[in-house]
Amino acid sequence: MRAMELGSPGELRARLNSLVLAGRKTATTGLLAEYAEETEGLEFVGERLALLSDDGRSVATLEITGVEQKSFAQVTWDHALAEGEGDTSLEEWRAGHRRFWEREGTPVDDDTPLVCLTFRAEATAGG
Repeated sequence: MRAMELGSPGELRARLNSLVLAGRKTATTGLLAEYAEETEGLEFVGERLALLSDDGRSVATLEITGVEQKSFAQVTWDHALAEGEGDTSLEEWRAGHRRFWEREGTPVDDDTPLVCLTFRAEATAGG
């Protein structure tokens, strides 16, 4: 089973994992370029992934329910809302994601290709 790590290590990853476990986060967005850098294939509908904590422990199993490639500008409010991070508008979501990726060293523009995933989570026993 492949694994998924949300956000960056530390407080952000812990918060995002908590949102998943609470059922509030059912989507995530990644840079298509990261798949090439990591020589990873895209997730596929029905695939199960281990959601990892900072220490590499599985805290949940995610079942992928949707995979879409789109540009940054094409991300919908429905997808942004499903990310469950408390954004109150698509503009707020975009600003927050731009800041995150810029801090990570990969600034994005409206044409940057993304992968939008939706999933359902099942907590891992003992996780």
